[in-house]
Amino acid sequence: MTGDGLVVEVADPGRADTFVRHDGRETGEPVVLVHGNISSSLFWAGTLRALPGRFRGLAPDLRGFGDTEALPIDATRGVRDFSDDLHAALAALGISRCHLAGWSMGGGVVMQYLLDHPGEVASLTLVNPVSPYGYGGTRGADGALIGADGRGAGGGTVNPDFVRALADGDAGDSPSSPRSVMNALYFASPPPGVDEDALVASMLTTRVGDDFYPGDSVAADGWPMVAPGRRGVLNTMAPTWFDTSGIVGVDPKPPVLWVRGGRDLIVSDTAALDLAVLGRGGAIPGWPGEEVFPAQPMVAQTRSVLRSYEAAGGDFTEVVLADCGHSPHLEDPAAFQELFFDFLAASSR
Repeated sequence: MTGDGLVVEVADPGRADTFVRHDGRETGEPVVLVHGNISSSLFWAGTLRALPGRFRGLAPDLRGFGDTEALPIDATRGVRDFSDDLHAALAALGISRCHLAGWSMGGGVVMQYLLDHPGEVASLTLVNPVSPYGYGGTRGADGALIGADGRGAGGGTVNPDFVRALADGDAGDSPSSPRSVMNALYFASPPPGVDEDALVASMLTTRVGDDFYPGDSVAADGWPMVAPGRRGVLNTMAPTWFDTSGIVGVDPKPPVLWVRGGRDLIVSDTAALDLAVLGRGGAIPGWPGEEVFPAQPMVAQTRSVLRSYEAAGGDFTEVVLADCGHSPHLEDPAAFQELFFDFLAASSR
């Protein structure tokens, strides 16, 4: 048991990368909650505890986070290492069909899972998800590459001071600490009632290095002079390796709920971590301008793909929680849970 009243165990004793936090129920329709980057399953604890009794809640720790073994991440597979690990964990638990929800990077993981196992997904909930065309290095609603090498995305795009703070286990409030980053970027404002120390401890479980977070990088010929490598977390979402827009063609098509915070600074059409936005503001010298390197329209890209999904026979609902940032399930749990639980009930067998 853990201090949050939930159970954490290895789903498959033969694999040390399949830790799952769950509500202890043995029956009910499985609801699987997938966390985002620089976090762990702990970020879903409140939702797990609140799930209605007809459901069985589970939240895995993705490879390189939480209690998992430090297995390297092959970014040339996009997020398939994460998706495959999740599928192995659910198979070990005897779960062949489930409701899937993914937050941030976890949204990319559950979209990949839907691509790989469409008949096994009862419903799909996306919470401030990474764009179906990845993070960084694309333009326009169709996700066209700015450069063939994916420049502007991947492991070389992160603030090195933040990486050092993660590696050093900085639990304080220095400007580059996980605590400061969480309060500045994960939330529109720090939500009352959240155990901040527990969330910071969860962030500090992130493995750091070229095989983990942030990953490796290579030099690019054009601004911002960095392109994705082949290993590690941020490269899994680089547009050279990641593209889940193919969900438009899956069959069957589960219903999709897309919930996002209206004040999100991480996934946005003007995201604070987008190098083009930083360049436009003068934080990165040499920005060549909108015509050459525009900001990635992340929200517009997701909406375009989901509208195509709908046109192809699927169903999706977009809900904006205006006062939330990147983490509506933590910032306004009552509003999020009402939306999510109603959607689950409507999507149930």
